[in-house]
Amino acid sequence: MLLVAGSAPASAASGESHAYAGANVTFDLQGSAVTDYSVGGETIVQSVGVQSVSKAGGGGGGGGGGGLLGANGRADLSAAANLSLAGLSLGATTETSAAVRADSGATLTAHDDDNGVLVIDSGSDTQVVVANLTGGASAADDGDSQVQVTTDDGTKATFIAVGNASVTVTNDGDVSGRVGPNGSVVLRSYPDGKDDADEHAEDLIASGRAAAEVYAGAAADASGDLRTSVVTYADDVTMSAERAGESTVNVTADRASHTGTIVVTTVSEAAVGSTDDLHVTVSGGTAVEASSYGDLRSAVGSDHSAYLVKQHAHESGTAFVAFNHFSERTASVSGASAANDGGSDDGDAADGGDSGSETTSGGSSPGFGVVTLAGALVALAAVLLARRD
Repeated sequence: MLLVAGSAPASAASGESHAYAGANVTFDLQGSAVTDYSVGGETIVQSVGVQSVSKAGGGGGGGGGGGLLGANGRADLSAAANLSLAGLSLGATTETSAAVRADSGATLTAHDDDNGVLVIDSGSDTQVVVANLTGGASAADDGDSQVQVTTDDGTKATFIAVGNASVTVTNDGDVSGRVGPNGSVVLRSYPDGKDDADEHAEDLIASGRAAAEVYAGAAADASGDLRTSVVTYADDVTMSAERAGESTVNVTADRASHTGTIVVTTVSEAAVGSTDDLHVTVSGGTAVEASSYGDLRSAVGSDHSAYLVKQHAHESGTAFVAFNHFSERTASVSGASAANDGGSDDGDAADGGDSGSETTSGGSSPGFGVVTLAGALVALAAVLLARRD
């Protein structure tokens, strides 16, 4: 798959429009392009379209300069501007996502979450993706797998290459890249601003260490129900999220292989109450609080799971949960109010998985031996006093 951000395709303005309007994401579907892709009211991308390299003219795969790809593997932007894109149709939609199917076999899935995550999967055939940035937008390389975008009004967004993929900025300031079969390109947007936790989330996704993201917040209506969005970046991972009491969200991950992974879980105050002091419980063994992102990454494949909590300025927090191994595992993320009540409202996370879960939070050290011993001493003292009386 080749990603190009340059001139708008000629076919983007033709065809029937199918508007999608979620709580955070809106876009139109015009023939062969997704247009006016907006997150939080900010237009991030003017248009996005796809086509298979075989139909786009890939220069025989090796790039001899006779097709869309030049000898250096980058895009010929003049060819991309006139590229005949594949037809698009709106597929399945849910409360938190909308899938757009391309005749070329690619899928563009918009996730109606805080970051408006857009995932473009190539399917079984190498694809070309043409994305037209908004007027006045700028792009800059950030390593081999990320391109940072700033729109004309200062909104930040990032193109991320996941798996067999790469993205880069051309000499003209546009964006190009290539993704092979089963690869994907991800677009994350930050209408509320971008912080250090967002940067680390991008790195974990790009490196393949984070296989999924979960967003949990309040429903768009006045029902007060929990609204969750799940984004997966690995084919063998399945995710679910549900409320477990007023201040706890249970996130359940399952993977076909035994290999552990990191799940990025973002919760709002509407979902867990206060996010000032998030508590995390992991089923199936000990969970320790990591002191750094390096410690978090090291937990995968070790003898314990780990987590790292970061607060955001916009009334939300992110828990990076590193499951050390699989099968099915459950992480419970609780707000401060649940912790003050003695834990999650429905008990520990082991109810949804293996026994032996452990809760740690803040700067406390892992384990519960000291607390258990103190409780036993208090109980013994009470018995002795009763006998003395």
